[in-house]
Amino acid sequence: MKLTVVGSGYVGLVTGVCFAEVGHDVICVDTDASKIAMLRDNVPPIYEPGLEELLKRNAGHERLQFTTKLSEALLGSSAVFIAVGTPEGEDGSSDLRYVKAVATEIGKLVDGPLLVVVKSTVPVCTCDMVEATIEAELFKRFPLGLESAKAKPWIRVASNPEFLKEGTAIDDFMKPDRIVTGVTDPESAAVFQEMYAPFVQDDPSRLQVMERRSSEMTKYAANAMLATRISFMNELSRLCEEVGSNIDDVRRGIGFDPRIGKKFLYAGPGYGGSCFPKDVEALLSMARQRDCELTVLKAVSHANKTQKMHVARKIHSHFGGDLSGRKIGIWGLAFKPGTDDVREAPALTILSALVHWGARIVVHDPVAKKTFARAWEQAGMKESQISYVEDAYDALDGADALVLLTEWPEYKRPSWSRIRSLLRKPVVFDFRNQYGFKALADAGFHYECVGRPDAQSDSRRQDRKDA
Repeated sequence: MKLTVVGSGYVGLVTGVCFAEVGHDVICVDTDASKIAMLRDNVPPIYEPGLEELLKRNAGHERLQFTTKLSEALLGSSAVFIAVGTPEGEDGSSDLRYVKAVATEIGKLVDGPLLVVVKSTVPVCTCDMVEATIEAELFKRFPLGLESAKAKPWIRVASNPEFLKEGTAIDDFMKPDRIVTGVTDPESAAVFQEMYAPFVQDDPSRLQVMERRSSEMTKYAANAMLATRISFMNELSRLCEEVGSNIDDVRRGIGFDPRIGKKFLYAGPGYGGSCFPKDVEALLSMARQRDCELTVLKAVSHANKTQKMHVARKIHSHFGGDLSGRKIGIWGLAFKPGTDDVREAPALTILSALVHWGARIVVHDPVAKKTFARAWEQAGMKESQISYVEDAYDALDGADALVLLTEWPEYKRPSWSRIRSLLRKPVVFDFRNQYGFKALADAGFHYECVGRPDAQSDSRRQDRKDA
């Protein structure tokens, strides 16, 4: 099949290269000419393991092309995917201007049967808006009426949300646990079955067909549920610190319950990225517009914001509430390993607080330094407030503490003797619970983590009891 993908960002580009990998002819469209130029040179504008290899291979076999002109891409296409951004508005709602702009353009250009697939993460009823927008443009072209011009049957609009995890997006697309589609007619379902056949050969039931609004809601419901699990465990970790429980033991204890499962039960500095924060707020916005209060989800959002500051205050408290002149070495900026995405990353909140409290910050991240520097400036912070280094150990030279914020593999087994020799103060804040208290305590470190008991937390509990 010939497929068009509009939007060559994270979702659109992964979608395009993976469809090309199984033999479809794909044209990716983007209004950013510099991005298209990079892609034509086989240079992906985002970091995602395996993406560059697929890009080069499929472009080389001429199954994957890039253009800035939607009119060229639509010629002969069986389906067009709308995969443009839906940024969060000031009130938490999704900004649909780019989705509507693409729908308008499709209505102006389409001249034959076409399935329009909304791949972007969008509020419920967006497919209705896309359909109405396209039909409005068709009516301008066929003023005698859509039915008489036989135009309306040409266009079908469907929902097909993405469930890609940054860092494993290629595998997620090529080996999906499920593919969700929302349609209004059997013909659209048949197109999806043909498009996705190579991905579900072993189990066709993984291609789920439902009504459009249910499909749109499924995306938000999935991310909101995962965010809820993370926030629940983070809140529980704070109670564990107070009562002397170990959050890792609790996680194992509940994770073996088949009704709960083991995933997304890890305590840490809070969730981030392009999906969970934005989708939770968008769902809350949808609920507000309909006077439907989602109290659980409100608490999830609040707990996540609280957790980021909770771990920042651990550092502040350890140094007696005075970080003036303290040098803090940071390992990790991305919201999770395997990506350069720093959108809503805990590092943004935590480093902002440390700088506000007077600390000097030196950071290392294998891939996210450039994206973090841009996000830092966009947040109104000064470039001079942070120093970036190319070697992880350089961030610790003369520092008063090491703070782990992203669990990159290269940080998992560091040389503690080298770290001890570099740090001015033997202090480690492990906000991903990667290291063991006993080993570091034996090596002379002050060690703090999230929700696990240690000598420092025991003494703090005793101090509070004595007070």
